[in-house]
Amino acid sequence: MARVNNSTELLEALLAGDTPAFHPNTGKPFDEEQRLSPSARAGFEAPRFCQLCGRRMVVQVRPDGWEAQCSRHGSVDSVYLGKR
Repeated sequence: MARVNNSTELLEALLAGDTPAFHPNTGKPFDEEQRLSPSARAGFEAPRFCQLCGRRMVVQVRPDGWEAQCSRHGSVDSVYLGKR
């Protein structure tokens, strides 16, 4: 059975506008050069990596948005960020 993480740390950081330590599309430290696809540059892709720790997240893409879950820092849904 999957372990449920009730942390809201990732959501709180995103809503507060905190500067990410890791890029959400590449998982590399933010100070490194990032090579992004055109859709990622335009902001159309769901985040694949946690901005707090750089770990790969479990992402569920839905017709109306997405939900991303970090095993350490909790989940975030595109609905909270106004992205669809």
